[in-house]
Amino acid sequence: MDELPVVLGAGAIVLLASAFAVRFSIRLGLPSLLIYLGIGVLIGEAGLGVQFDDATLMQSLGIAALVMILVEGGLTTQWSAVRPGLGPSIVLSVAAVVITVVVTGAALYWLLDLEWRTALLWGAVLSSTDAAAVFSVLRSSGIGRRLSSVVELESGLNDAPSYIAVVLLTTGASLNWELPLHLLYQLVVGAAVGLVIGWAGGWVLRRSALPATGLYPLSTVAMCVLAFSSAQLASASGLLATFLAGLVLGNSRLPHRSNTLSFAEGLGWIAQIGVFVLLGLFASPERLPEAVVPGLVAGLVAVLIARPLAVVLSTTPFRVPWREQAFLSWAGLRGAVPIVLATIPLAADLPGAQLLVDAVFVIVIVFTLLQTAFMTPLARALGVASAEEPQEIDIDAAPLDELGAVLLQARIPRGSRLHGVYLAELRVPRGASVSLVVRRGKGFTPEPTTRLQDDDQLLIVTTEAARGATERRLRAVGRAGPIARWRGETGE
Repeated sequence: MDELPVVLGAGAIVLLASAFAVRFSIRLGLPSLLIYLGIGVLIGEAGLGVQFDDATLMQSLGIAALVMILVEGGLTTQWSAVRPGLGPSIVLSVAAVVITVVVTGAALYWLLDLEWRTALLWGAVLSSTDAAAVFSVLRSSGIGRRLSSVVELESGLNDAPSYIAVVLLTTGASLNWELPLHLLYQLVVGAAVGLVIGWAGGWVLRRSALPATGLYPLSTVAMCVLAFSSAQLASASGLLATFLAGLVLGNSRLPHRSNTLSFAEGLGWIAQIGVFVLLGLFASPERLPEAVVPGLVAGLVAVLIARPLAVVLSTTPFRVPWREQAFLSWAGLRGAVPIVLATIPLAADLPGAQLLVDAVFVIVIVFTLLQTAFMTPLARALGVASAEEPQEIDIDAAPLDELGAVLLQARIPRGSRLHGVYLAELRVPRGASVSLVVRRGKGFTPEPTTRLQDDDQLLIVTTEAARGATERRLRAVGRAGPIARWRGETGE
C-alpha cells in the first residue's frame, strides 16, 4: 500500500505526458507511437532506471493491448468507407503476409546468414502493418476513400495471419499438407465467430434496457473481447474475430453509439500508450547498436522488395492503377504489432530472439520516420491525394446519430474551380446542406449569394444516403466549375 500512491501517480504523469504529446506528433505529421516509445526509453534502464525485462509478461500485455486497439479500429471503421476496397484488402492482407515471409526470409537467409526457420520468423514478424499507425496518418492525409480503405482494412485484417505465422514458426510446426487446412480453419472460423458475435451483440444491445448509459459502451467492448476469447478457445484467430466483431457492432444502430465510439477511442489510446511505453521500457539502448545493421537490411527488404511485390500481385487482378499500387507499397507502416509479435519467440526462449526484438525496434523507429515523412509528398506526386477531399470529422452529437447523418469538411485549395462559385450554384444533393463557412479564421452561416473563395473551409451536414453524391458533386465542381455536368464531369 505504501507504494500504491507512487505507482498511480507515476502512471498518471506518464499518461498525461503521452496525451499532450499527441498535439506535437500531429503538428510534425508523425505517428504518436514514436513519442510513446521515447517516453518508455526515457524512464527505462538508460534513463530513470526502471527495470522491465519479463518477456512473457510483455507478450501477454502486448496481445491484450493489441486486442483493445483492434476493438477501437473495428468500431470506428465505417463499412461504407471500406467496402469499395474490400476485395483488394482481403487478398492483400493474406498475400502480403505470405510474400513477406518468403521473400524477406529468403533474403535474410543469404544476406545475414540466418537459419531458415529464424529467417522466415523475421519475415513473419515484419509481415503485419499496424492499424494504429495507419489510421493516424491516413485519416487526415487527403487520400481518396477507395485507396485509404484498402490500406486501413488491410491493416486491421493482416494481424491475424501474421500472428498465426509467427506462432507456427515459433512452435516449429511441420510443413505438410495439413498446414494450409489448419491456416484456413483459423481464418474462416475466426471470421465466422467475429461476425456472429458482432451481429448477435448488436441485436441484444438494441433490445436491452440497461439502467445506465455508461453500461452500453462497456457491453459493446465486452462483446468484442468475448469474440477474441471464443475464437481462441476454438483454436481459431481471435484477432480476426475481434476486428470483425467491432466492425459489425460499429456499423449497427446501437443505443448511445456516440458514447460507445468515444469510450472505445479512449480505450484504444490507453492501449497504444501503455504498450508503446512498455516496449520502450523493454528495449535496451545498450543492445540496439548491434541490431542496427540487421534491422536496416531486414527493413529495406520488407519495404522495398517484399511489400511492392505483394501489392502488385494482389491488386493487379482488381485493375488497380500503377500510381495507387506505388502508394500502397509505401503505405504499409509498422508499429506496435511487429514488436509484440517479436516477443513471442523471445518468451519461448528461441535462439536469436533477442536480436530479433532489438532489430524490429530499430525498424519501427527508422522506417516509421522515413515512410511518414514522405507519405503526403508521395501521394501528391502520384496524384492520389487531393486537398479538397472531404474528410469526416469525429464528433459526439446524438442528433446526428438519430438522423443517420454525418459531418463533412472540405477545404478549397488554390486553383480549384470552386473559387468564385456562388453557394446556390453548388447545388449539393437533397439531404445535404453547407452549414458553415470558415474564412480567414472566422466562421459564418452562408447565404445562397455567398461566393466561395480560395482557402475557404466548408462544413457540410449530409445524410448517409446523400453522402456519396455530395462528395462527387464537390469534386466535380472543383474540377469543372458550376457547369460540371454539362462538361461531362461526374466527380468520380
